[in-house]
Amino acid sequence: MRFGLIGTGPWAERVHGPALASAEGIELVGVWGRSAERAGALATTLGVDPYDDVDGLVADVDAVAFAVPPDVQADLAPRVAAAGKHLLLEKPVALDPARARVVGDAVAAAGVASVVFFTDRFVGSARAWFGEVQELGGWRGGWLRWFSALQDEANPFGASPWRHEQGALWDIGPHAISTLTAALGPIRAVRAVGGEADLVVLTFTHESGATSTATLSAFAPLPACGFEAAVWGEHGLLPMPPRPEGAVLEPFRTAAHELVAAAESGAGHAVDVVFGVHVVEILADAADQLAGAGSRQS
Repeated sequence: MRFGLIGTGPWAERVHGPALASAEGIELVGVWGRSAERAGALATTLGVDPYDDVDGLVADVDAVAFAVPPDVQADLAPRVAAAGKHLLLEKPVALDPARARVVGDAVAAAGVASVVFFTDRFVGSARAWFGEVQELGGWRGGWLRWFSALQDEANPFGASPWRHEQGALWDIGPHAISTLTAALGPIRAVRAVGGEADLVVLTFTHESGATSTATLSAFAPLPACGFEAAVWGEHGLLPMPPRPEGAVLEPFRTAAHELVAAAESGAGHAVDVVFGVHVVEILADAADQLAGAGSRQS
């Protein structure tokens, strides 16, 4: 299948571009970005063509991978879907539910396939853990803690304006929702409490009856940074294995291959745009709660 890449930032340079260029059965055709200079440089590195017109790129491919900020993705994804192209989307699909639903409606109307790249849903060790969790059953709850440091000069995403503006809720929150959903089942309600800077604690009620929490910050002190997740219940505690160091290319290749499979079979994917919209709705609910708490305290 012929893919186009929209985006030229660090994620496109480090993951999307190299993964697509090296994926068996996939041909990366070209790159478009809002900066023609960066698009040209990335295309040269990948050995593909740069495009100065996004519609020109879309016309030449069967599927498009997005590596742009959520608002830009929400603008462009409906155009790509309307052109009959399959979509490999980034999280979050958009920054508000209405715009996310426009993307979802466009995908449904065009009858194209979609996958949203929630990283751990495509990591082999994480998938094995999800399988073990589901096989054992009897879980009453779980938790996830993810602290990162965008302020660290070594952070490749430190120059990302939308991450600084939106903080952990919208940057890390989608991963937390996806991971805890895969472990404990669909989420039907969220409660949100904010702390210093962008610190947020989310409490999820799952349809299974389980309750889980996510504690997130994108501006934590560097010594506190890290990730942990676990479920608990009749079998005790079952921690999630850490993601293999630097293992992102293979998960993205897996996501691309599964998009191809979904396009060929016509079957939906577990983390397609429908799930992506649901995640945005949960995040927006949490954001409204945090905003309301702030207004009451002011």
